[in-house]
Amino acid sequence: MINHTNKHPLDAIRYTKTKTISLDPEVLRTNRIVMGLYNDPRADIFRVLRTNVIRQLRENNWNSFAITSATPGAGKTFISVNLAIAIAMEGNQSVLLVDADLKRPAVGNYLDLQLEAGLFDYLNEDISLEDILINPGIERLVVLPGRHSNTNTSELISSRKMVDLIKETKSRYESRIIIFDLPPLFAADDALLFMPHIDAALLVVEDGKNTSDELQHSMHILEQTNLLGLVVNKSKQPVPSYQYGYSYGYSNETVIT
Repeated sequence: MINHTNKHPLDAIRYTKTKTISLDPEVLRTNRIVMGLYNDPRADIFRVLRTNVIRQLRENNWNSFAITSATPGAGKTFISVNLAIAIAMEGNQSVLLVDADLKRPAVGNYLDLQLEAGLFDYLNEDISLEDILINPGIERLVVLPGRHSNTNTSELISSRKMVDLIKETKSRYESRIIIFDLPPLFAADDALLFMPHIDAALLVVEDGKNTSDELQHSMHILEQTNLLGLVVNKSKQPVPSYQYGYSYGYSNETVIT
């Protein structure tokens, strides 16, 4: 188990039913999961993002948000995993990271999880949620992984079982924050179907690839959603030290380099 300092009463959590594994630091390093590595300076930018996100959640009494992007390849899962670990390390709440990208689930790949079942199996079969959940050796973090599906995922996303799952995860633990890693907005209507059931969203933009038209279209799609901010990923421009990770003067926009 990966342990951190700054103990809190929530550190006393012991997973008796949830499967617990130990993460390989080399895998984390290869996959750039910097929040799971000891004293990696690149983790600072996720701490800034964490502070910004948590502040908005607490101000609005929200406990769930989605992370999505306009197009595939923007790095939304990379952001999801690192941010989930960062929030779990903050110490005042537990985190559930749900891989809800049913067609291209990637959370398990980033953490090198050996999966026998995932969210798709839970929605389609008579399988207990406790048999799917994984604690990846990080205190206060639980992952609901995904497995690839070739079926019509829109029907699964809008199913009663999925809606009930979202409601149950949002209400079960007062101190839990739920993060949903959703498909890209332009890839399918899955993300749009998800939005009415969660509190807010974080949009990942790929620097140098996503056009202004794509960004405007994404904002139009999310106009009925509480937007926590934009995360500019794969930036090729160095971030001046005085900006501490923020760019263009917008307090909700963070560059990940």
